[in-house]
Amino acid sequence: MPPVSTEHIAIDPDYCCGKPRIAGTRMPVATIARMYLELGESLEDIAFEYHLSKAAVYAAMAYYYDHREEIDRHTAESEAVVQQMRRDSPPSPLESRLRAIRGE
Repeated sequence: MPPVSTEHIAIDPDYCCGKPRIAGTRMPVATIARMYLELGESLEDIAFEYHLSKAAVYAAMAYYYDHREEIDRHTAESEAVVQQMRRDSPPSPLESRLRAIRGE
């Protein structure tokens, strides 16, 4: 595997839980990939909206495609943890009131 580009992609255990991200930001590669692949946003729009260079956004997608299995696995694991936390947590006061109003 070629070395990670230090120009556009950074991996540091002290930032973003060690997830690959756009260097100099906290924007994870997985987030760029999700916005592009799942939400249908163009890479140019993502760059503009988040004040990122087009080169960095395209580098994030290149990194994603080179490490797709690892990134998708980590994303699925993170989502599973969040879902478990939601199941294990009691409803908030607002959620309880909304359920009472709905008769649930």
